[in-house]
Amino acid sequence: MGQSRTPLDVAGLEHVAARGWRGWESDRLGDWLLRAGGGFTGRANSALVVGDPGCPLPEAVPAVTRWYTERELRPTVQLPGIQARAAGAAFAAAGWERDEDVLVLTAPLPPGPDDGRVAVDLAPTPDDAWLAGYRHRGAALPPAARRVLTDAEDVVFASVRLEPEPARLAAVARGVVTDGWLGVSAVTVDEAHRRRGLATAVMAALYRWGAEHGARWAYLQVVTSNAPARELYRRAGFIEHHRYHYRRAPLP
Repeated sequence: MGQSRTPLDVAGLEHVAARGWRGWESDRLGDWLLRAGGGFTGRANSALVVGDPGCPLPEAVPAVTRWYTERELRPTVQLPGIQARAAGAAFAAAGWERDEDVLVLTAPLPPGPDDGRVAVDLAPTPDDAWLAGYRHRGAALPPAARRVLTDAEDVVFASVRLEPEPARLAAVARGVVTDGWLGVSAVTVDEAHRRRGLATAVMAALYRWGAEHGARWAYLQVVTSNAPARELYRRAGFIEHHRYHYRRAPLP
């Protein structure tokens, strides 16, 4: 585990990550952060269970349920690290379903040298081609995606085009800087252009951009089942900081 090598503990890094990828509505239940963003991604539409909810856990479960039900979203909680085990047990006892683990990986920001072989475009907002190139869990993006993706203080969108329009972009990625941390997400390489170093190229471009914007560390999240991405990030020097998982209320 690499947690001791970074300047932030689990709670600190989760709060940084929450500011880098957030819903457009938020509220508090004690220390817990309730987030809603039109249903696009678990991170923007879940209660971040860090700290004390300000009430007994058996009361926190229905309180979270009510908040998300009022917004017509499936009630969901994000449970990071061992500190969330007691809360996780309370939601499990209420029948909430568990998702697979997500690894939070960190690394000192590498230099990101530009070898000039791949031209990476950086833009402050995602155009339609970028949005079409980002396949979230293999699917096209819903209308809420643009608002979630752009709702950050210091964000950039990287893209690689190898063929003229209307061909799809070869690769895309998103970067965001928060309190000296670069968050890397949405790394997607089109199937026709894989194994050509494009993911490495867009990440290097984000490293350079992040350094220019004051970042000294980088973090990203990857599900445990995504072996190719985990290997890519391992080669890039990322190590595990902690894990989290989601629990979702039973469907009606």
